[in-house]
This record gives sequence, structure tokens and C-alpha cells, in this order.
Amino acid sequence: MEPIGVLPLDKPAGMTSHDCVFRLRRLFQTKKVGHTGTLDPEVTGVLPICLGRATKLARFITDEGKRYVAEVTIGYATTTEDAHGETVETTPVVQDALTEAQIDGVLKQLTGQIEQTPPYYSAVKVNGRKLYEYARKGIEVERPTRLVEIHELLRTSSVRFEDDVCRFQIEIACGKGTYIRTLAVQIGEQLGYAAHMSHLRRTESGTIQEGDAVTLATLEACETVEERLAYVLPIEQVIQKWPRMTVDAETAARVLNGAKLASIPDEFELFTVYNEEDVPLAIYRRDPEINMGRVEVMLQID
Repeated sequence: MEPIGVLPLDKPAGMTSHDCVFRLRRLFQTKKVGHTGTLDPEVTGVLPICLGRATKLARFITDEGKRYVAEVTIGYATTTEDAHGETVETTPVVQDALTEAQIDGVLKQLTGQIEQTPPYYSAVKVNGRKLYEYARKGIEVERPTRLVEIHELLRTSSVRFEDDVCRFQIEIACGKGTYIRTLAVQIGEQLGYAAHMSHLRRTESGTIQEGDAVTLATLEACETVEERLAYVLPIEQVIQKWPRMTVDAETAARVLNGAKLASIPDEFELFTVYNEEDVPLAIYRRDPEINMGRVEVMLQID
């Protein structure tokens, strides 16, 4: 039987998201495996992996909010905006040059809807090519600026001064498309210094939290696929907090045939339709032109 569900993987450092997918195809003996948005190789933490029919959910999980813990280093900037790039600007920070109140004030300013320009070393596409492809060839292109949502941005450690830099840890809750590397640079800019992100871990992705996550080492220690399946979350659990609409048996039959739905609650945009037995049938999206719901994904039909 094909595995179906979402594996809450704790991604290790040194692996790309695709590396993880490749390894999990072997461990679960299935080709139908998909990740829910890339994490840079050196970033660790929660990476939901969809198996079987649950791969239909990947794009929706990718769009959900995320939570991270990161370390910001003030004092120099790098080509990649993280600790693994070459230094491109240095602005030494003397002892106690920055106060915790100053830093907290900047974090407050950067909470809410802000503009970000993706880093050159990123997978954002410009003219059909990824930005990092241009960066590796030394080609400068105009990068698109976009709005992102920072729901929460808090300092979670003291400010440490050493060797002409200062460092502190932050926790971020944000919407889709946010670059934490770029956020670290923006914090530095607001303080008047060059900066970069020196460490990052994702602690939450949508409804999946760090405590749910399992490591590759744990999965590899299992002797059978059945043992590994114990760590896979059922589709019903992953989508349980999404907006939902329950329909009667007649409407449920129409839903399974892809029918449009009327009488949708005003606040719904993307929502799950359940039958009276509490089985999720499909994911629908409101079509504003006709004010009805259209099928996005069927959950009970491959």
C-alpha cells in the first residue's frame, strides 16, 4: 500500500530539501514524495514532506505561516546574507555601541507588512532564470521587491559584543515568501550597520511544530516501512485547522464530481469540504467573479 500523509521531517544541516526527498523515496519505497518549500542546506528544522496522495497538499502547506529562531550578527555583511558567503562590507561595532532598547525598537518597526528584495543567492526567478544562477556568473539583474508579513519579531537573548561585532537571537513568525537572511540585513540597516544572518532554524510550518518532527537518523534506524509510517501524520490531522465547510450527502456526491458550491461563508477563501461523516472530500477556493467555490484539489480521488 502506498504511504499517504505528511512526514514532519527535522531537516539536518548540510542537505538540500531535494536531498531529503531523494532519501525518503528510498526509506518509504515510493516515488510519490514532495517537499513543501525549500530550506537552504545549512538551515535545520521543520520541513513537511508529503507522501502519496498528500503531495496534492504541498503547495497549500508551502503557503502557510512559518516560525523561526535565528541569530543576527551586526558588524559585517556577506554575499549570501548568511554566514556562508564572502564578506562584502565591514562596519565594526564597539562594545555597548548598541542598546537592547535600540534593537527592540527596530524589531518593532519591522513587524507587520514590510518590503523585501530577495537576496541574489536565492531561487526567485527573473526572466526565467533563478537569481543564484545570475549571481554565480557575476551578472547583476533587477530583483523584484515584494511585500511580506512579519507577524511577530522578538529578541530572545541578550546582546553579546565580541571582536567588533554584536550578536543576538530573534524569533520570527511570518507569512509566505519571507527571507530571514534579508530580514537580518534589514535589521542591520535600520541600526546603521552591515549585518547578516549567522544561524537559522525553522521551528514551525503551518500546523506542524518542532515537537512533531522526526530526524532522518530515527527513520533510518527503523527496520521496516511500517515502522516509519508511525511518524507520518494523516491528511486529516494536517488540515484540521484549515477553514472547513460540512455538506449533506447529496452535496457531498456533487462535490466528488467536482461541482461548484454556493452559500459559502463570507470569510472563506480557501477551505476544506467535509461530508457528514467528517471525511475531508476536497479543497475549494472561492471564485470572486461568481462568488462560488471551485475545486482546487480532490482529496478522496487520485
